[in-house]
Amino acid sequence: MKFPRPRSLNGLILVGFGLVALPLLLAILWALFSLDRLAAQSERLVESGVAVAEQNRLLFEQLAVLDRSVRQHLALQNDDTRELLKRDLSDFETRLDRMQATAIDAGALENSDTIRRNARALVNSLLAPVPGSSAPSEALAQVFALRQQVTSFTDILSNRNKAEISQLQSNIRRAQQISAWQTAALVPGTIVLVLFFTLLVARPIRQIDRAIDQLGKSGFSKPIRVKGPTDLEKLGRQLDWLRLRLLELAQEKNRFLRHMSHELKTPLANIREGTELLLDGTVGELAKPQREVTDILRLNGLKLQQLIENLLSFSAWQTKNEVLTRSQFPVRALVVSVAKAQRLALKAAQIQLRLEVDDIVLDADRDKLRTVLDNLLSNAIKFTPRDGTITIRGRRSDTAFVLDFADTGAGIPEHESPRIFDAFFQGRQKQGGQVAGTGIGLSVVLECVQAHDGTVELVNTDEFPGAHFRIRIPQEPVAVDTRIAAHA
Repeated sequence: MKFPRPRSLNGLILVGFGLVALPLLLAILWALFSLDRLAAQSERLVESGVAVAEQNRLLFEQLAVLDRSVRQHLALQNDDTRELLKRDLSDFETRLDRMQATAIDAGALENSDTIRRNARALVNSLLAPVPGSSAPSEALAQVFALRQQVTSFTDILSNRNKAEISQLQSNIRRAQQISAWQTAALVPGTIVLVLFFTLLVARPIRQIDRAIDQLGKSGFSKPIRVKGPTDLEKLGRQLDWLRLRLLELAQEKNRFLRHMSHELKTPLANIREGTELLLDGTVGELAKPQREVTDILRLNGLKLQQLIENLLSFSAWQTKNEVLTRSQFPVRALVVSVAKAQRLALKAAQIQLRLEVDDIVLDADRDKLRTVLDNLLSNAIKFTPRDGTITIRGRRSDTAFVLDFADTGAGIPEHESPRIFDAFFQGRQKQGGQVAGTGIGLSVVLECVQAHDGTVELVNTDEFPGAHFRIRIPQEPVAVDTRIAAHA
């Protein structure tokens, strides 16, 4: 027998949440009701206890006033003391009247009436003494007995309040026990429900996880199937569509790379062969300036070959975990070397290069950092106008090497800045030079910096009107002598 259950993931989550939350909600409501009831009872007992204590105190004070009046009358025996006795007796009885309701609740009404009768008898015996009786001793004995009766009466009232407090404590303990039983029942019940709904969702989630892992490993041949709630099944169909699309794109990329390999390497091989023939003197001896230019052509031909190989293996740049060949080297010497390789382009564009790089030792992959510097400098030369300035500034902070690369060009438009590190993206800004860019220079820069766990960003400062890139490469905070001569 199959139990009806929601088909969508949202419905399944809502039903599971409702089943898990309902017992908890009922327990919370019961706890709130019990707390409200116990709080009201506690408040009532506090008020009652304060009132009883205050009434007992006032009764004892009134009894003390009556006792003092009795002693004054026994000593003076005049009309003033008689009036004082009558008035204090009236005040004492008024105090007992005010305690009438409390006495009724405590079952001490008879004690209150006895105290009232004895107080009247005491005062009447003093106002109309019997001849031959020893009035002082008997009156003091009656006052002592009256005090004992008042003490017994107030004890009854106090004990009643204590009994109510004990009852409140019992109710609190009973509420705690019920809450503990509810918690003991809720915990396993909630665990069972959570496990049940987790099993309903876990299987399709694992299937989706395996599918994504398969796509991440370029496993495009195996179809993706997901069974479970309709939402997850739909997601599985979308992943399968994505698999087919990625398979198609991978095939197109392979075709593109094969064509590019043939189209680029063939003319490059002819160029390199021609420069080698010139350098070997096969077509005639070259003058010194001609040989220098030809040597530059040869070096740049080798560099172009390296760039083509980077383009053909561009997918290898996409991984952040690329193996680094770290070494320690003077960074200023590397910057000077890159600048010398670009000296003809700088001279042709009449661009001034300002180097403000500290003589420090950098721990990084030398070749990748050279690629970063070369790409940034080539890019800056393209977009810097004649008689402009390119600034390279390098310094070491506490935990990183910071490289600033800025020019005096037109800068990067704000709407293009989010995409400048995308592969093959070319902005609409007019480029200088004879050869148009491929749009992968900055993406290669980003991948090289990320391979060092570093960051590269486009910053805006008032110091430089053009593009300003800032690179941070993490360094170990060690204290070493980082001063190295530039010619080293």
